[in-house]
Amino acid sequence: MNSYDALFKQARLQLDSLSKLSSLKEDPLEVMLEKNHLDRRDFIKWAASITAMLALPGHFTPLVADAVKLADRLPLVWLHLAECTGCSESLIRTDSPTIDSLIFDYVSLEYHETLMAASGWQAEENLENAIKNYAGRYILLIEGGVPTAMNGQYLTIGAQARTGVDLLHHAAASAAAIFSIGTCASFGGIQAAAPNPTGAKGVDKVISKPVINVPGCPPNAKNIVGTLVYFILFGTLPAIDVYSRPKWAYGNRIHDNCERRGHFDAGEFVETFGDGGAKEGWCLYKQGCKGPYTFNNCSVERFNQHTNWPIGAGHGCMGCSEPNFWDTMGPLEKPIDSHLLMGLNATADKIGTTLLTATAIGIGAHAVASLFAKSNDRNNEEEQS
Repeated sequence: MNSYDALFKQARLQLDSLSKLSSLKEDPLEVMLEKNHLDRRDFIKWAASITAMLALPGHFTPLVADAVKLADRLPLVWLHLAECTGCSESLIRTDSPTIDSLIFDYVSLEYHETLMAASGWQAEENLENAIKNYAGRYILLIEGGVPTAMNGQYLTIGAQARTGVDLLHHAAASAAAIFSIGTCASFGGIQAAAPNPTGAKGVDKVISKPVINVPGCPPNAKNIVGTLVYFILFGTLPAIDVYSRPKWAYGNRIHDNCERRGHFDAGEFVETFGDGGAKEGWCLYKQGCKGPYTFNNCSVERFNQHTNWPIGAGHGCMGCSEPNFWDTMGPLEKPIDSHLLMGLNATADKIGTTLLTATAIGIGAHAVASLFAKSNDRNNEEEQS
């Protein structure tokens, strides 16, 4: 039995187990899709795209589809800590309902401060009921960093003014799985930038349970939904890199799949925003693009229903899915010159906590070499003419 056969068997057993649990929704997923003018073909195409994104063979597509249909068996609790709600917006702010956003309508979302109608004491009662009634079964998603200074007093929530730290510990204790959604929850985000007066930290630095980080400012909706689907499908957490990010989403650098990579290799760089190179879609490295240092699938999945992404729109990557990006990636519109640069063939696992260490060939050295070669080509052309 190869590894995929074992995975397939594991997924089938997990789904059979979930199917025995009571549904928490009145209507099946098919009815919800139909109400939003999405047919089975749309759903299967979406399931196939999720299967491919998770780096699974095509014959897993029916299992992925079954997993989504059973998603209502696992309640979700979504906490907002120190954040801007951008991660929730990434998921739900679309010009028309998508399957990604509908999944979060279909699952039993027991608590989400932005989406729920309840407030005050009623909201807190809903949270307590969810934690009590679904102990050991619910999935906890956290959006926002965790202020820890002054015993967490920089963030108090709800009618009882509980600190974010206390609320996190309380909700995490009985969770079946814990996902940090966005860079703030994963690594502290902008709140943790120097001098970090609130003592903001990522969730995994505050609690001792396993946490899967889904960073980005904000993360792609597909990365949020894909992480959820993976857990539903296999009943376990996905393979992760050294920063606890799912490898299927954060295993490759943005630079490696960037649509402007050919211009980088050719030494064609935008010198100033709005110049001829910018109009031709040349590489934005010299304008501060952090794609060579950033591990994410933005260049493949994009945003707003796969419409576009920052580099496609003409601005360099900020490196927002990396730890401490606000401090280590700045200035945002200038190349990093205060760090030694990593090699072109490096991977997330090889780089690890020494992300910006020197290797045989640096990005900067390659850029200089490309410019030198291009300059020589131009000189030769001028001599020949």
